[in-house]
Amino acid sequence: MPAETFEFQVEARQLLQMMIHSIYSNKDVFLRELISNSSDALDKLRLETLRDDNLEVDSSDLHIAIEVDKEKRTLTVRDNGIGMSHDEVVQLIGTIANSGTAKFLQELKEAKDSAASEELIGQFGVGFYSSFMVADEVTLLTRRAGEATGTRWQSDGEGTYTVESVDEAPQGTSVTLRLKPEDTEDKLFDYTSPWKIREIVKRYSDFITWPIRMEAQAAGEDGAEPATETVNSMKALWARSKDSVTDDEYSELYKHISHDWTDPLETIRMQAEGTFEYQALLFLPSHAPQDLFMQGHKRGVQLYVKRVFIMDDCEALMPTYLRFVKGVVDAQDLSLNVSREILQQDRQIELMRRRLVKKVLSTVKDMMSASPDKYGTFWKEFGRVLKEGLLQDFENRDAILEVSSFASTQDEEGLTTLRSYVERMKEGQEQIYYMTGESRAAMESSPHMEAFRAKGLEVLLLTDPVDEVWVQSVPEFDGKPLQSIAKGEVDLDTDEEKKEVEAEREKQQQEYAGLLTWMSEQLGEQVKEVRLSSRLTVSPACIVSDTHDVTPALENMYRAMGQEVPQIKRILELNPSHALISGLRRAHAELGTEQDAAGELAETAELVHGLALLSDGGELSDPARFSRLMASRLERTL
Repeated sequence: MPAETFEFQVEARQLLQMMIHSIYSNKDVFLRELISNSSDALDKLRLETLRDDNLEVDSSDLHIAIEVDKEKRTLTVRDNGIGMSHDEVVQLIGTIANSGTAKFLQELKEAKDSAASEELIGQFGVGFYSSFMVADEVTLLTRRAGEATGTRWQSDGEGTYTVESVDEAPQGTSVTLRLKPEDTEDKLFDYTSPWKIREIVKRYSDFITWPIRMEAQAAGEDGAEPATETVNSMKALWARSKDSVTDDEYSELYKHISHDWTDPLETIRMQAEGTFEYQALLFLPSHAPQDLFMQGHKRGVQLYVKRVFIMDDCEALMPTYLRFVKGVVDAQDLSLNVSREILQQDRQIELMRRRLVKKVLSTVKDMMSASPDKYGTFWKEFGRVLKEGLLQDFENRDAILEVSSFASTQDEEGLTTLRSYVERMKEGQEQIYYMTGESRAAMESSPHMEAFRAKGLEVLLLTDPVDEVWVQSVPEFDGKPLQSIAKGEVDLDTDEEKKEVEAEREKQQQEYAGLLTWMSEQLGEQVKEVRLSSRLTVSPACIVSDTHDVTPALENMYRAMGQEVPQIKRILELNPSHALISGLRRAHAELGTEQDAAGELAETAELVHGLALLSDGGELSDPARFSRLMASRLERTL
């Protein structure tokens, strides 16, 4: 078939231009990215041969080869791994098919320095395209294992690429770079130099578990095939003693596993001996990937058995709320033929998972006290997803609560833990008070906050969507009940204060009994009850949910997800000390059932309810009617 020419997507073309024009200062990493891709391809072939007995491939000598040609100035990275089909080449190499591309490019343009740019590239994951930092032209030749026809992809990175089918192509993938001229000032080195290649492999890819081969430094004799040598040690870092591994080596393993370009925030080592032996090397990233909350995001823990790669994205080893954790687990006693279905039911895997989860959470807890800055970064990037565990992992709920942080009225900028909140609780305070909402500003100006502010009581301000859900299922922390300030009755007075105001409250109840009964009848279709409030000091009224009712925000979330939720009536609370409410009481007592007056009073009651609903962030059932009533009332004041 003749070669077909395609144009890069607009976003892909812009990204390539950024890569070509040295957005990343350390150009050596292009080789790490190509070797990492080859290693993944070999892992996948090994896995495929275990799963498919009918796959006719030679897997006896799986390896990566690096070849240089000084005269032609080319560098080739070759593997005999799984390879790619024609469609996979077009999909994976020809385009950057990711909905976040445009957003990524915008952030990249706004990045003020190279470090920020490098971090963004790492989040997006464009390893293959780093080849264009050092090459004028890139040619990829590949054939998928089990297929007869290969595919060649070629581009200079300017705007187009060609794809053609080829009859003769070895199994696996080779990437050949026609290198740019050396430019040491721009840190563009001579990548045809064997010593430079060896230096890069040793620094970035020494731990790769497949042999990386190059032509031996001492060339073969005349007429003989050039001798080759393996240039990486292939020593699994997790199998080496802790003292023999450097931080740089850990970082390079993390980058290989995660395809991230930045160092991990924290490294976690585990070793279990006894009836079930395994080793684990886990990493907490320093930033959240772009697709962390997208459907289909893969977990990052790889499973090995006796140093043989079995599977990546091993769901059985890490719960979804820890899906950001990257790393390797190497078990000694599992079968090489193990499947995902078997792992889900394996008792030893379940035991391993429980230990890994506890270790991750204990590491985060240690970070809180030993490295507050690191913890701050971790919580900013992953706090929202970690809180999902409060809904999924009942066994570790207390541990998750211990390492969680929240905004609070106690501090305008910083966060607080539940432990710190409990230590600051006022004498006689039994509950941990919280409020959920879309923003801190909206909650701080809410009528529900008035009595708590007047009493000097601290309130947690929960703004993440997941907060609306988990607070419904977590009853307490350290024996202290969690109490929403927007639900149920609020009683903040001490016993002495109650005695002082008891007579006044009984008097108010008697005075307002008629108004409350009448308003309950008038607003019967909108509210469950109208009652006097003990939580308001400034506002005339507020909307309150019953103790066990679903909040309005959660109700909206369910509806947005397509779930049917029955309409829930709220409670309208009135502030008897507010001039509007006391005036409404007097008008009702004086005007009684006079037709015209009763109609105006009903409209006033409707306006009071609407104002309370709006101040709570709710939606009016008839905004146009509310606007007409409000305009009419304002007109009479002029």
